[in-house]
Amino acid sequence: MKAARPEGDALTDVVTDTPHEPAKVKQMDERKRESMIAYLRRRMAQVGIKVGDLAVALAEDRKRKKTARYRNATGDTWDGNGAMPQWLDQAVSAGQSVQHFAIEKPLKKANAAREAVDWRNDPFAGSRLATMK
Repeated sequence: MKAARPEGDALTDVVTDTPHEPAKVKQMDERKRESMIAYLRRRMAQVGIKVGDLAVALAEDRKRKKTARYRNATGDTWDGNGAMPQWLDQAVSAGQSVQHFAIEKPLKKANAAREAVDWRNDPFAGSRLATMK
Protein backbone atom coordinates (compact mmCIF):
# COMPACT_ATOMS: atom_id res chain seq x y z
CA MET A 1 0.00 0.00 0.00
CA LYS A 2 1.45 3.37 -0.98
CA ALA A 3 1.66 6.11 1.58
CA ALA A 4 0.21 9.35 0.33
CA ARG A 5 2.73 12.15 -0.01
CA PRO A 6 1.71 15.37 1.66
CA GLU A 7 1.24 18.16 -0.85
CA GLY A 8 3.69 21.02 -0.58
CA ASP A 9 6.26 18.93 1.28
CA ALA A 10 9.37 21.04 0.63
CA LEU A 11 12.01 18.34 1.11
CA THR A 12 10.15 15.92 -1.12
CA ASP A 13 9.92 18.64 -3.77
CA VAL A 14 13.65 19.40 -3.52
CA VAL A 15 14.61 15.73 -3.78
CA THR A 16 12.29 15.23 -6.74
CA ASP A 17 13.37 18.42 -8.56
CA THR A 18 17.12 17.88 -8.35
CA PRO A 19 18.72 17.81 -11.81
CA HIS A 20 21.14 15.05 -10.76
CA GLU A 21 20.15 11.79 -12.42
CA PRO A 22 16.39 12.39 -12.81
CA ALA A 23 15.95 8.99 -14.44
CA LYS A 24 17.21 7.22 -11.32
CA VAL A 25 14.96 9.30 -9.05
CA LYS A 26 11.91 8.41 -11.14
CA GLN A 27 12.86 4.72 -11.24
CA MET A 28 13.11 4.36 -7.48
CA ASP A 29 10.21 2.53 -6.00
CA GLU A 30 8.09 4.58 -3.62
CA ARG A 31 9.23 2.76 -0.47
CA LYS A 32 12.90 3.31 -1.19
CA ARG A 33 12.26 6.94 -2.03
CA GLU A 34 10.33 7.57 1.18
CA SER A 35 13.07 5.83 3.17
CA MET A 36 15.69 8.08 1.58
CA ILE A 37 13.67 11.20 2.37
CA ALA A 38 13.27 10.12 6.01
CA TYR A 39 17.01 9.48 6.27
CA LEU A 40 17.81 12.90 4.77
CA ARG A 41 15.41 14.59 7.21
CA ARG A 42 17.11 12.90 10.19
CA ARG A 43 20.61 13.79 9.00
CA MET A 44 19.61 17.37 8.22
CA ALA A 45 18.08 17.75 11.70
CA GLN A 46 21.26 16.37 13.30
CA VAL A 47 23.47 18.82 11.43
CA GLY A 48 21.07 21.76 11.65
CA ILE A 49 20.34 22.19 7.95
CA LYS A 50 16.91 23.51 7.05
CA VAL A 51 15.04 22.60 3.89
CA GLY A 52 15.10 26.23 2.79
CA ASP A 53 18.90 26.26 3.09
CA LEU A 54 19.11 23.20 0.87
CA ALA A 55 16.82 24.74 -1.75
CA VAL A 56 18.87 27.96 -1.78
CA ALA A 57 22.12 26.02 -2.17
CA LEU A 58 20.70 24.01 -5.09
CA ALA A 59 19.46 27.19 -6.77
CA GLU A 60 22.90 28.80 -6.37
CA ASP A 61 24.55 25.74 -7.91
CA ARG A 62 22.23 25.88 -10.90
CA LYS A 63 22.89 29.58 -11.37
CA ARG A 64 26.67 29.07 -11.08
CA LYS A 65 26.62 26.32 -13.69
CA LYS A 66 24.56 28.45 -16.10
CA THR A 67 26.93 31.43 -15.86
CA ALA A 68 30.15 29.44 -16.16
CA ARG A 69 32.29 30.34 -19.17
CA TYR A 70 35.23 28.00 -18.56
CA ARG A 71 35.29 24.38 -17.33
CA ASN A 72 38.05 21.84 -16.76
CA ALA A 73 37.87 18.06 -17.00
CA THR A 74 37.03 17.64 -13.31
CA GLY A 75 34.04 19.98 -13.54
CA ASP A 76 35.57 23.07 -11.91
CA THR A 77 34.14 26.21 -13.49
CA TRP A 78 34.94 29.91 -13.72
CA ASP A 79 32.61 32.66 -14.91
CA GLY A 80 35.43 34.87 -16.21
CA ASN A 81 35.00 37.50 -13.50
CA GLY A 82 37.57 38.20 -10.80
CA ALA A 83 40.90 36.51 -10.35
CA MET A 84 41.68 33.47 -12.47
CA PRO A 85 41.24 30.30 -10.40
CA GLN A 86 44.28 28.22 -9.53
CA TRP A 87 43.40 25.31 -11.84
CA LEU A 88 43.16 27.63 -14.85
CA ASP A 89 46.21 29.67 -13.87
CA GLN A 90 48.30 26.50 -13.62
CA ALA A 91 47.06 25.26 -16.99
CA VAL A 92 47.87 28.58 -18.68
CA SER A 93 51.32 28.58 -17.03
CA ALA A 94 51.87 25.10 -18.46
CA GLY A 95 51.16 26.42 -21.96
CA GLN A 96 47.46 25.60 -22.37
CA SER A 97 45.20 28.20 -23.96
CA VAL A 98 42.35 29.71 -21.94
CA GLN A 99 40.10 29.08 -24.95
CA HIS A 100 40.73 25.36 -24.54
CA PHE A 101 38.56 25.51 -21.40
CA ALA A 102 35.84 27.71 -22.90
CA ILE A 103 32.34 26.31 -22.72
CA GLU A 104 30.79 26.38 -26.15
CA LYS A 105 27.41 27.95 -26.57
CA PRO A 106 24.78 25.65 -28.03
CA LEU A 107 24.58 26.01 -31.78
CA LYS A 108 21.49 27.48 -33.32
CA LYS A 109 19.37 25.09 -35.27
CA ALA A 110 20.65 24.98 -38.81
CA ASN A 111 17.42 23.48 -40.09
CA ALA A 112 15.60 26.79 -39.90
CA ALA A 113 18.13 28.49 -42.19
CA ARG A 114 18.23 25.72 -44.81
CA GLU A 115 16.12 25.76 -47.89
CA ALA A 116 13.59 23.02 -48.27
CA VAL A 117 14.73 20.39 -50.73
CA ASP A 118 12.29 19.14 -53.34
CA TRP A 119 13.05 15.43 -53.58
CA ARG A 120 10.41 14.87 -56.25
CA ASN A 121 12.91 15.89 -58.93
CA ASP A 122 15.75 13.70 -57.63
CA PRO A 123 17.36 11.97 -60.65
CA PHE A 124 18.64 9.10 -58.50
CA ALA A 125 15.33 8.25 -56.81
CA GLY A 126 14.67 4.53 -57.00
CA SER A 127 18.14 3.73 -58.31
CA ARG A 128 20.93 1.83 -56.58
CA LEU A 129 22.71 5.16 -55.88
CA ALA A 130 19.83 6.35 -53.72
CA THR A 131 20.06 3.32 -51.43
CA MET A 132 23.86 3.07 -51.06
CA LYS A 133 25.35 3.77 -47.65
